[in-house]
Amino acid sequence: MSRSPDKEPAVNAHLELDDYTDSLATLSDGSVNRRFDPYLDIDWDHPDFVVRADDERWILPPTDPFGAHPWYQALTPARQIQIGMWRQANVAKVGLQFENLLIRGLMQYVFSVPNGSPEFRYCTHEAIEECNHTMMFQEVVNRVGMDVAGMRSWVRVGGPLVPFLASLFPEWFFVMVLAGEEPIDHAQKTVLRGGDRTHPMLERVMTIHVAEEARHISFAHQYLEHHVPQLGPIRKFVLSLVFAPTMRIICDLIAVPTRKFRTDCHVPRSVVRDIFWRNPDARKMLRGFFADVRMFADDLGLMNPLARVLWKICRIDGPASRYRSEPARKQG
Repeated sequence: MSRSPDKEPAVNAHLELDDYTDSLATLSDGSVNRRFDPYLDIDWDHPDFVVRADDERWILPPTDPFGAHPWYQALTPARQIQIGMWRQANVAKVGLQFENLLIRGLMQYVFSVPNGSPEFRYCTHEAIEECNHTMMFQEVVNRVGMDVAGMRSWVRVGGPLVPFLASLFPEWFFVMVLAGEEPIDHAQKTVLRGGDRTHPMLERVMTIHVAEEARHISFAHQYLEHHVPQLGPIRKFVLSLVFAPTMRIICDLIAVPTRKFRTDCHVPRSVVRDIFWRNPDARKMLRGFFADVRMFADDLGLMNPLARVLWKICRIDGPASRYRSEPARKQG
């Protein structure tokens, strides 16, 4: 007897759910068997980790938007070190604040998932890892000794509202997750790949962060791959329109220094504006942050004509990666 055609979609959906559940179980096993503790796996008191104000390893490398700028390169080593220490400390502070919001969003999301949900266990594992990352980043800030504030004040006030999206529109929430994780991951991998002379404490922290963020990014990808096709046409269209602006806004919150940075480090406002993102090299770097994301948005079917216009308006359009974590290609 031939199988009824109307049963095919149900069978395929069941197989896809099994694959999705198995993938999340694999990620959860990785969180159990390959995890890091910031106070067991980092020897904070190692002699190589000592922070000194004359250590030239704090000078920002050319892979950093600031380190590549002629104004910064023309400074004395002492000024380059001061700015480098401030910037690295503030990036760490912003990172822990972003992950604090992420933790709250994950907990908001799992609070209402049904029994047997394949997401519950992995999201809880990820929240634990992100808690460790916040401690790791705060330790960096404390040891560098710069009194940095991290995100802009309006984000610190309004940020607690963001996790509620995890319940109201979880697909958008996990796009926000990628918007914070992808640029940091891209920048840290670029530094580690390039072999730039980096302070050992930062190098160790980045290595751990990249290793665990690979799981977190993988989960966000798999969650969206599984759930976005199930969205109705209106919510899917809305998601396509908010995708690029979400990426750009969160990238700027993470990367662009605040007024306190300009004041504390005596950096002209015109220099900051040129670095973020007016000069051609900086714009190329900005677009490079999102090559993987452009590939992913296209795979999800979120690159409709209007969405492409928004990617261009946000200045994060360009060629997509051909594969995950592809190094930046030179443009002819």
